[in-house]
Amino acid sequence: MNRGITINPHPEPVTVRFHDVVIASSDHAVELHEPGHEPVLYFPFDDIYFVHLEKTETHTECPWKGTASYWRVLGQGEASDDAMWSYEEPKPEVAAIRGYGAFDQRKVRFE
Repeated sequence: MNRGITINPHPEPVTVRFHDVVIASSDHAVELHEPGHEPVLYFPFDDIYFVHLEKTETHTECPWKGTASYWRVLGQGEASDDAMWSYEEPKPEVAAIRGYGAFDQRKVRFE
């Protein structure tokens, strides 16, 4: 059971910046819609610049999606903890987000 979660292609290109540093840019992002939450964009790992990210020890559990791992973003001499997360081994119902990461819009800028 996925609690009504849907995952659809995002209709346009999108770039993610931390200050002036591009940390992701994709024509292949997907939107995850979960009832009671704002839609979340997930970016393919191939479109994320991991040179600007560092995995943290943070993990959270979602009964619908699984265990999320988190990354700190680094750029222009500054850092922000847990700015990106990923369900590296998502539950089967949301397997479409395996190999994708999402960004905390309070910590980065979407363009």
